[in-house]
Amino acid sequence: MKTLKNLSILFLSALVFTACSSDDDNPEAVNEEEVITTLTATLIPATGGNTITLQTKDLDGDGPNPPVVSISGPLAVNTTYNGTLELLNETESPAESINVEIIEEDDEHQFFYQVTNSLATFTYEDFDGDSNPVGLAFTATTSATPGTGTLTITLRHEPSKSAAGVSEGDITNAGGETDIQAVFSISVE
Repeated sequence: MKTLKNLSILFLSALVFTACSSDDDNPEAVNEEEVITTLTATLIPATGGNTITLQTKDLDGDGPNPPVVSISGPLAVNTTYNGTLELLNETESPAESINVEIIEEDDEHQFFYQVTNSLATFTYEDFDGDSNPVGLAFTATTSATPGTGTLTITLRHEPSKSAAGVSEGDITNAGGETDIQAVFSISVE
């Protein structure tokens, strides 16, 4: 009986030590989500005209203050713009460019451009190693009809780039997590 009790204790001890041992000698590195305080979209007309800058800046992140949104002027009708995005973390000094991380992890990021009232169409100009769109560079072509509406720029982290419509810029099936979303009230004149 004493031998059986000792065997039981020995068995339980082995089970505890086995359960507590770590089989993972190479734990996966935690990839911290990037802090983005500022998004600036610069739109340069392909055939001359005024450069348009759209910016959202939220220096307190989820704090009580809303983002400061600025738009330098209206977009011109029937015009093609070459666009670029610059994302910054201005909680660092000097400000950290988030573009570097997005480019390094381009297969894990994609920007989406949603515009109301058919004011413009967007075409991706930069791609990851698998030829999927990223969206730091783009072309925007405005409508021939004047109007007002909104432009929403969304950065998704780990979207499903192979899902239906995602490579064409449709955010509906993209999934992933939103790193930043900015809404601009725009006009085409």
